[in-house]
Amino acid sequence: MVEIDIEKENKAIAKEYKELLRISYQTLSAEDKKLIRKAFDVAVDAHQDQRRKSGEAYIFHPIAVAKIVASEIGLGATGIAAALMHDVVEDTDVTVADIEKMFNPKVAQLVEGLTKISQVQKDLNVSMQAENFRKMLLTLNDDVRVILIKLADRLHNMQTMDSMPEHKQVKIASETLYIYAPLAHRLGLYNIKSKLEDLGLKYTEPAVYNDIVSKIKETKEQQDAYINDISEVLKKSLDEESVDYVIKGRPKSIYSIRRKMKAQNVSFDEVYDKFALRIVYKSNPHDEKFIAWKIYSIVTDHYRPSPSRLRDWISSPKSTGYEALHITVMGPKGRWVEIQVRSERMDEIAEKGYAAHYKYKQGATEESGLDVWLNLLKEALENAETNAVDFVEDFKMNLYAKEIFVFTPKGEIKSLPKGATSLDFAFSIHSEIGVKTRGTRVNGKLVPLNTELKSGDQVEIITSQNQKPTSHWLDYVTTSRAKNKIKNVLNEDTKKIAEEGKELLTRKLKQLKITINEQVINELVNFFKLKTSLDLFYRVGIGSIENQQLKDFAAQKSNTLINFFKNKIKRSPNTADEDIHKPVISSNYDMLVFGADQDRLDYKLSTCCNPIPGDEVFGFVTINEGIKVHKKDCPNAISLQSNYAYRIILAKWIDSTQQEFKAILHITGMDTLGLTNELTKVISNNMHVNIQSISLSGDAGIFNGQVTVIVQNNIILKKLIDNIKKIDGIDKVTRVNKN
Repeated sequence: MVEIDIEKENKAIAKEYKELLRISYQTLSAEDKKLIRKAFDVAVDAHQDQRRKSGEAYIFHPIAVAKIVASEIGLGATGIAAALMHDVVEDTDVTVADIEKMFNPKVAQLVEGLTKISQVQKDLNVSMQAENFRKMLLTLNDDVRVILIKLADRLHNMQTMDSMPEHKQVKIASETLYIYAPLAHRLGLYNIKSKLEDLGLKYTEPAVYNDIVSKIKETKEQQDAYINDISEVLKKSLDEESVDYVIKGRPKSIYSIRRKMKAQNVSFDEVYDKFALRIVYKSNPHDEKFIAWKIYSIVTDHYRPSPSRLRDWISSPKSTGYEALHITVMGPKGRWVEIQVRSERMDEIAEKGYAAHYKYKQGATEESGLDVWLNLLKEALENAETNAVDFVEDFKMNLYAKEIFVFTPKGEIKSLPKGATSLDFAFSIHSEIGVKTRGTRVNGKLVPLNTELKSGDQVEIITSQNQKPTSHWLDYVTTSRAKNKIKNVLNEDTKKIAEEGKELLTRKLKQLKITINEQVINELVNFFKLKTSLDLFYRVGIGSIENQQLKDFAAQKSNTLINFFKNKIKRSPNTADEDIHKPVISSNYDMLVFGADQDRLDYKLSTCCNPIPGDEVFGFVTINEGIKVHKKDCPNAISLQSNYAYRIILAKWIDSTQQEFKAILHITGMDTLGLTNELTKVISNNMHVNIQSISLSGDAGIFNGQVTVIVQNNIILKKLIDNIKKIDGIDKVTRVNKN
């Protein structure tokens, strides 16, 4: 029986291998196929006794990763071979040196890069994932293909996560949304980005994910028919103009529908552009732009465009290399539809990112957006004095940021992330110009350094040799390049002042008969509630710690020992201990329990999402404030679960009836006579609900209200929301996370 199974499995492995060669994006030579075959044999041999959690042979995983690398990312034989062997060094006795002997230095270097990422030492004081990620980025200095193979590995892991325990699924999915999806986006891999985001949502918010999936299925027929109607109209005109094209319908990803529902506070049905049409045309390089605008004029002959939503990434491509024309038009039945226009070359770059760049770049002299970005990244990594989590946060901002295009005084175009300021612009030209910036002019007008720039602005920087950055500058900039440079300059100054401060402190303590040593420094840091000894020396250096405060410290130090003995004598043995361990919340209340054993622990409810009984929640162990409880869909949940998975603890409510919690409701509607009266009546008539505060306003017939209510649990709140929705004129009631 087992023999037959093994035989069947071997056939399946052989079939997958053939498929890998067949779907490769690059044309493989006989030499390439030989290299891939050899890598395949090494991987099969190395993993022969291993099985995955689901029970299937382990080798299916490296082949699946290699297939993603070959067809969706489009790497050549070297990348495919490295993907096949990406776990060999980590899981078996084969070394990087062995791979170099068997293959070539390039393949060995890629496998080593992938192994390095996996073998990060555990350090519980920093976020494992952020540190892991920083190490992964360091491999970019060697070869960007390491990251591309790592993305394929992550995608396949996400696709085969069903047999894992739930807490692991949430951790891995949070990491994916936090880091890997933005990275795929930045490398121009839009297909992989969408798949990672959808799978991330499937495991972080399964109920929401399944709800959207089922609604998409329900409306699929109508949507197909709708897209078909528009396609038929456009086909006729495009054929008349003899354009060589294909039209594809493209449903919006589940994750982006969810993001829109959250950002605009709308339901599934209210998300307008749930689908788009893509027109992909054939063209020689010379006519590419001309044909795109020709298609634009055909589309707008039939359907009225929204001028504010025209996106022209053909004239100014995104820094990811993405080129396309996006037109939003008013389709039949009064629905907005996005139509994307791109040539076959642009389409390939959008699907394959980096690999297609390479294919089309031949001989191009201008630095591509990706190269510019990689150079910036290397600069950030070399400056990485910040802790890993800050680094990742900064990095993410520059990964995902939408772009604006601004001009230098000479008319050169510069791309910056949306939200960048005039001071960011100064640092983007050159960090030395940034440091010396005295003022900025936007469109000829003198403006503050923190002025947010808009696309099309022309920016001029005024410098001065005597200018120096101040700590306020960190609030004026958003790009990590500017932040890193400002921090470096400030740190140099801080260190100089701190050195002088240390000498001064030694002298002052000597007068108080205290010899400075490591223990005394630690006591001083705690006494002044600072974080590091550098902070202490710096404050002494700038004179913000006065002599009297040091005298207080010396007095406290000499009293500590006496007090210690006094307390020891005063404490009666049992009663005090009992008081300490009494639960803070009486057992009648709705009670949160933690961990698999449902322990009752002290906790605080976090103010970023105001959880109430009945909400799905988790506990987060903070450094200074004990356990903080967050809702599972809290805006910070993904970041916490990705960066600090080891500090997350399971939490759930045990139902009771006494305690009360705060919830904030945002209410909108049509401002009709008596609406306010009706609203307050409904809230007060609801049993077990008290109004804490209420603010209502009307503006040109639109009613806006924010009501803070005190409720006992989620069920009562849901009932209240349903009752408010029934009031005539009320349009929407949503629960807000924060004041």
